[in-house]
Amino acid sequence: MSLNIADLYEAVADAIPDRVPLIFGSPDPAGAGPGTSQRRTYAELEQRANRLAHHLQSVGVRPGQHVGIHMRNSIEYVEGLLACLKIRAVPINVNFRYTDAELVYLYNNSEIVALIVEEEYLPTATAALSRCPGVGHLLTVGADYEAALAAQSPDRDFPPRSQDDHFIIYTGGTTGMPKGVVWRHEDFFYAALSGANLSGPPRTSVAEVVEAAAANTNPAVLMLIPPLMHGAAVYSLLTAFLMGAPRVIARSFDPVEVLRLIEAEKIAGITVVGDAIAGPIADAMTAHAGEYDLSSLKLIGSGGALFSPQLKDRLRELVPGLVIKDAFGASESGNDGVVEFGDDGAKRIRANPNMLLVDERGRAIAPGSDEMGYIARRGHVPVAYFGDEEKTAATFPVVEGVRMAILGDMGRMEADGTIVLLGRGSMCINSGGEKVFPEEVEQALKTHPAVVDALVAGVPDARFGERVAAVVQLREGDQGADPAEIAEYCREHVAGYKIPRSIVVVPSIVRSPSGKADYRWAKETVAQG
Repeated sequence: MSLNIADLYEAVADAIPDRVPLIFGSPDPAGAGPGTSQRRTYAELEQRANRLAHHLQSVGVRPGQHVGIHMRNSIEYVEGLLACLKIRAVPINVNFRYTDAELVYLYNNSEIVALIVEEEYLPTATAALSRCPGVGHLLTVGADYEAALAAQSPDRDFPPRSQDDHFIIYTGGTTGMPKGVVWRHEDFFYAALSGANLSGPPRTSVAEVVEAAAANTNPAVLMLIPPLMHGAAVYSLLTAFLMGAPRVIARSFDPVEVLRLIEAEKIAGITVVGDAIAGPIADAMTAHAGEYDLSSLKLIGSGGALFSPQLKDRLRELVPGLVIKDAFGASESGNDGVVEFGDDGAKRIRANPNMLLVDERGRAIAPGSDEMGYIARRGHVPVAYFGDEEKTAATFPVVEGVRMAILGDMGRMEADGTIVLLGRGSMCINSGGEKVFPEEVEQALKTHPAVVDALVAGVPDARFGERVAAVVQLREGDQGADPAEIAEYCREHVAGYKIPRSIVVVPSIVRSPSGKADYRWAKETVAQG
């Protein structure tokens, strides 16, 4: 067997067939009481995924072809993911919030030949498919889905696989059109799935993975709150499957339901996407204090957006002893480390031999230099953006014989190799020659007691080229807060040239289903405001 994700999963499933790797939290449909949880063992997931894999084969899906998965979090989502991998097809994550025009782009750009969609999204998907001639098969979750599985064998009789098979993650499209990041399975295993070992060196063989999973007899239960169509959620899910550790998922985000599941499933850790998800959970903890037993909760981790310092403090007050981690990573690089906040206010990523800082030509910047550069990863990195040679050459160049992934984030490297994280380069605001990173100003805005959320973007300025502007969402009861006072308040935290020159107050900040910032919307909103 190779370091192919399906091979690895099947080997673990064979070793511990009766363990439960997947728990699906189901709120009471009538809203009259606590919900229940559906549990799936490795053996149960394995048999149903095999049936679905045979169905996909029966309708003509071949190795290397792409299959869209268009649904919210569900057991069927996981079955679809595994089924594709089993037949060497490539699962394509579809954003369930996309309109039919956006779906037309994604279905065509990803070249899917089949689509698995849940009934809620069938009307939008059907409207889009009329303009997607490459999609030859549609399977709707429900009666048709169950009938398709029932007609197929649960046996595992698939051809050999390769560690060179592809896995694709489509980006969120919050700063531009979504792009398909193409990984080799082996690279994906090491970079995105941490080599099936979150607390030490990566496993290097199927036998090592199986032995460690079988020995993990009392694993911590973790909950994934982001949707599985978000790259970091799939990373965590598949990593857990290969480690013999259970993951709890829910169809959608409900902060009170999160508290119920923490109590019911004795959840030790939850994964969120910054304040947009963690803030409502903290509000629910306050509003329902004493109603749920949260003593099992030891960790909250965020990927895709950083926690604000004040929310970290609040969470620690609500759950004494809670460990809070900001993960750093991307669809283009996998899991890259943990962001640590220093006493000086800087955000740092510890020295990592796979991480480096490069200039605009991809050349390494020496540690200890004051030069600002782009954060990059080398070693196990993606091979391409699907169907886009120009962007592939820019993001995944081969420099002196080594392929690297150059991320959009910028930083400075200290003498010991630690990287000081500055912010997203593509969103950097150039105001009169001064560079302003939106994340820093957003953190300052969110320390204001009236502000619940904020995004920062640049708008054209005749004198300075660009000026700093912000979109803010105010807390209930603070709707009369003065935008000018909020802007002036930022002076306590950032330099004068970084203070927003205009603030647009909105009912709610637009984010992706995972909680990631939608900067396209922010730029449009501040421009109109």
